[in-house]
Amino acid sequence: MTASGPQVLGTEHTVPEPRKYRYRWLWRLRHSPTGMLGAIIVVGVVLVVLLGSAIAPHDPELIDLKQRLVPPVWAEGGSTGNMLGTDQLGRDVLSRIILGTRVSLLVGIAGVALAMLTGVFLGVTSGFWGGWWDGLVSRFLDTFLSIPFIILALAVIGVLGVKGGNNMLRLILVLGLANWVIFTRVVRGEVLAVKERDYVEAAQAIGQRSWLIMLRYILPNVTASIIVLGALQISTVIIAEASLSFLGLGVQPPTITWGIMLADGRDHLATSWWLATFPGIAITITVLGFILWGDWLRDVLDPRLRE
Repeated sequence: MTASGPQVLGTEHTVPEPRKYRYRWLWRLRHSPTGMLGAIIVVGVVLVVLLGSAIAPHDPELIDLKQRLVPPVWAEGGSTGNMLGTDQLGRDVLSRIILGTRVSLLVGIAGVALAMLTGVFLGVTSGFWGGWWDGLVSRFLDTFLSIPFIILALAVIGVLGVKGGNNMLRLILVLGLANWVIFTRVVRGEVLAVKERDYVEAAQAIGQRSWLIMLRYILPNVTASIIVLGALQISTVIIAEASLSFLGLGVQPPTITWGIMLADGRDHLATSWWLATFPGIAITITVLGFILWGDWLRDVLDPRLRE
């Protein structure tokens, strides 16, 4: 008979969880090249917005006809004073791109926020209450989803007008009204599943008020989907803003946006390609950043993708 040391029961449960699992979101970011790239782009865009005036090499509104249509620094005839060249009025392209970031991102975030508030309210209430209210919201959804976004935006702009007043607020309203449907559809589907869970039915059985159940039990369970969808929709709204401004139906000059810069450069594509190329690259990089970031958020927040 041999002696054996003391047995420790449940040892496997005493091993501390690795730090990387305590901060799963950070661990996933470090091990996701696309997520890291998206986060870097988003952080970079936000920094450009915050530091725009400080890092812009020139006054974006300064007109110097002697320096008009100067090519980028690496092209023949380029100047180190204007890294990305100048436009038809001699204004520095890089400075205008930097300042245009502020308006494009502001409109994108504000438009998504308005769409999110409207869509989440309609989605939660219609999914939870059902009945005639759900039927009415569903009919509105079907109607709005059958209309292409650009047609819907043009119709709203036609009603509100383009000139006069604060056209940026008007554009935010247009983009918010045109994008609420995606939030309503996604949230409503989530609520229809959540409201069948036992704890929701128990809360109803003991007589808790509907608004309290929606705030305490329903909304927290759909928040992850709302955050992910919001991040992805920012890219959509930025493209929409650029498209409407390009057509002359969005933000109006002298306000600087990437869409207006594209419109200013379309008449010079053959000879001064940089006027439209660099704003287009700025839009592409920003949109790509928010898409990658939103995709990473989905992987982190969706419980079905955590393992």
